[in-house]
Amino acid sequence: MAGFNMQGLMRQAQQMQQKIKEAQEELEQMELIGSAGSGLVKVTVNGKKVISFVNIDPKAVDTEDMEMLEDLIIAAINDAYSQADEAYKEKMGAFEGIGGLV
Repeated sequence: MAGFNMQGLMRQAQQMQQKIKEAQEELEQMELIGSAGSGLVKVTVNGKKVISFVNIDPKAVDTEDMEMLEDLIIAAINDAYSQADEAYKEKMGAFEGIGGLV
């Protein structure tokens, strides 16, 4: 066990945990906007896929075709979630494979 430094290893683990915590906080603070129908429907999420706001342009509302509005909402959510997935990969990708820390 020559050269093994338990204190150094523990310090590195604590630093890694701090970096993970900071990355998770950054994800929570992000505002990502997904849109559909040329911006008629917009959905705001954070990097952890929590929806905070939905904006529907009145032009998107046609009581004769509510299915279209529903489809636009789903498409906007999926767009926002796709952006959140990319942000997550960017922030947390370096920590993959570190079992139990992420």
